[in-house]
Amino acid sequence: MIRNATQKLIAWNQDKNRKPLIVWGARQVGKTFLVKDIFAETYYKGNYIYIDCKIEDEITRFCSETANVAKIIEYISLRMGRQINEKTLLIFDEVQECPNIISALKYFCQDYRSIPVIVTGSMVRIKLQRETHKRGVSTGEKFLFPVGKINQITIFPMTFDEFLHNTNPILFEAVRTAYEHKTPLSFDIHELTMDQVYRYLMIGGMPEAVEAYLADKNLLSSRSILTELYDNYLSDMSLYQASHEAVLRSRTLFTNIFKELSKESKNFVPGALIEGSKTRDFATSVQWLTMAHVVNQSFRLKEHVTLPLMPDNDSYFRLFLGDIGMFSYQSGINAASFVSKERENTLSGIFFENFVANELAAKGINLFYWCGKADSELEFIVESNNKLYPIDAKKSKGTLNSLKKFSDHNHFEYAIKISGNNFGYDENQRLLTVPFYFVSFLSTDLAAGTMPSF
Repeated sequence: MIRNATQKLIAWNQDKNRKPLIVWGARQVGKTFLVKDIFAETYYKGNYIYIDCKIEDEITRFCSETANVAKIIEYISLRMGRQINEKTLLIFDEVQECPNIISALKYFCQDYRSIPVIVTGSMVRIKLQRETHKRGVSTGEKFLFPVGKINQITIFPMTFDEFLHNTNPILFEAVRTAYEHKTPLSFDIHELTMDQVYRYLMIGGMPEAVEAYLADKNLLSSRSILTELYDNYLSDMSLYQASHEAVLRSRTLFTNIFKELSKESKNFVPGALIEGSKTRDFATSVQWLTMAHVVNQSFRLKEHVTLPLMPDNDSYFRLFLGDIGMFSYQSGINAASFVSKERENTLSGIFFENFVANELAAKGINLFYWCGKADSELEFIVESNNKLYPIDAKKSKGTLNSLKKFSDHNHFEYAIKISGNNFGYDENQRLLTVPFYFVSFLSTDLAAGTMPSF
């Protein structure tokens, strides 16, 4: 399976000043497959050691008792019967089961930097936070994160370009070429690619769900996988949270994101979930879900926007599910709606907003939305290369009435309307129309500060 993050691993491996690498990401987004089955099998085939900290009890126990890297290397070498040197890739998976390995990365960096080391885990940040803040732990005993001694990358569910690259590589090349040349696709190819967008909205980017679809092109197979993954996410909340109340609040929050976004305001309203509750009551749950990369959080901006972008009030925000397939599953909408001819009328605009939010977040772009007077709003405001780009996401045709109100208070490079329409630029309105299937590439340009001029 092709993943964009493979290039990040290659760049890390070739960096003469590389440090031990931590690969973050939610459960089941393909971290192990990426690191072990793609990267290690290609660049260290026959010369890597993979340690699953959930299974290798003896190694986990040994590493939990020492941060002495010389002893760790010696023990693993003897236990595995293999000499570890600068040509050996060490992989520690599910490292949340042994946080002390994270601490040892400082000494891998200082004393054994030539040995390539990658650690992965889905709930690492959560586990570390609990270790640091649990009662009865003195300041001297608290876990110390190896700041400045590691490299880091975050893996997200497959973005649409990754999905298309794996499901139809020829069409992917045509779409990428069209974006690079800033030209619209022909009508037939545009429609064909939009069909793939709707399939992606239903399947999402969880690799297991995509693989199920690739195996037999059966959408119901992928939906069955999504059901299991969704339930697994709910189960995780009881494993990594300290109290029963915190678990209940996190589950309530997670299972009601579609409902929250379906409200007229779309903003998070705790009272709509549990009567009489306040935003602060859900603070721990929001932090848990964002740290675990289960949801993406977007903050409100008001009236005049200044750079760098900062929320006007931390109490006003929106939450998006980190995988659009899970979002579609949570909505309860029949799977046939995504392939029927009436899909544009059936699916509300929030499906596309959640889709765009995830595409932006996957490129490391912080999420903000704008609210003006008289109910005017723009779904996303992005800062790129010290320039503002207001973005509206529409499922098909739509007006940008709020853009005029935004321009009364703010200077921007040009506005972007993301929709089911074909690519085009209106010079008079300074409005770039971007089809949904270009959003992955657009997000890359926004993140890199390489947006085109018109």
